[in-house]
Amino acid sequence: MPKAIWNGAVLAASDRCEIVEGNCYFPPDAVVRQYLRDSATHTTC
Repeated sequence: MPKAIWNGAVLAASDRCEIVEGNCYFPPDAVVRQYLRDSATHTTC
């Protein structure tokens, strides 16, 4: 199962990731929101 880990904390984990150009995109329900905060920055793919 793919996982996103930072400083020992699992930020996301799911078997339903989408791989695009070598990047793993997690579904929203797989992300642990307690480690994230809102940002004024907006990006699009």
